[in-house]
Amino acid sequence: MVQIINKVTLLHRSKIDIIANILQAANEEGGAKKTHIMYKCNLSFKQLHAYLEFLVEIGLLKLNSLRKEANEKSFLFETTKKGRAFIKAYDNLRVLLVTNRYESQK
Repeated sequence: MVQIINKVTLLHRSKIDIIANILQAANEEGGAKKTHIMYKCNLSFKQLHAYLEFLVEIGLLKLNSLRKEANEKSFLFETTKKGRAFIKAYDNLRVLLVTNRYESQK
């Protein structure tokens, strides 16, 4: 039953679900590269760019510069304290919604 629910939720994700996925992907120590987040969240480059810009603007993500070589820079996105609070609230809300959904079916 859980496996079916996970497949259905991937097909119909809300913007809040996508935001939570991005924040969770970037919540690794040191952050995550744009391509890592893109693949982990199953988003196109265009979609990801819009979300990342929005999340940095509102302070849920921060952008860290990482020097590779003299001419090249690589950027890592890292979930902020505010972003981690969002993830926690999102997880709590999902638990409430899923619990209520199954209790009402009994």
